[in-house]
Amino acid sequence: MRLSKFQNLNNYLFYFLFEDGFEIETNIKDVVAEKVDVILLNSARIDMDWGCLEFDNGQIDIEPKTLYQYCKRKQTGN
Repeated sequence: MRLSKFQNLNNYLFYFLFEDGFEIETNIKDVVAEKVDVILLNSARIDMDWGCLEFDNGQIDIEPKTLYQYCKRKQTGN
């Protein structure tokens, strides 16, 4: 599921809106902290071709399916 919109709310706390209308505010530190330092969070953008969240001018990205599944699990508390 492609990412449609996002907003960095505070450090690793992000708001996401996906193509199917699913939206969530969640902390993505577990997914990105190993590769994305807090100072790189401001470089976040959506790759319009792939619908993925990327950082550092595309040097680091999160596949949309991976991000979607992570957010769905966070929604259910898993």
